Amino acid sequence: MRQKKNPALRFAVCVNNSDYPASLELHKIYRVLPDAEAATDGDLRVVDESGEDYLYPADYFVMVELPQEVRESLLRAA
Repeated sequence: MRQKKNPALRFAVCVNNSDYPASLELHKIYRVLPDAEAATDGDLRVVDESGEDYLYPADYFVMVELPQEVRESLLRAA
């Protein structure tokens, strides 16, 4: 039986890394952490290349829905 999706577990693809080339890879899938305050400011809290979470402009990313198998694989790799 498949588990239900965790609504707090979100992912996004980087579509612009012009100001953060060392921290973000273009076209890579990143885990997005919930942060309501950041969202009101137009930012996303993303686990970047350092393995830590930082705020980035939300328009640098496109949110994506991934199949459960892909989500699980990305979480294991983290």
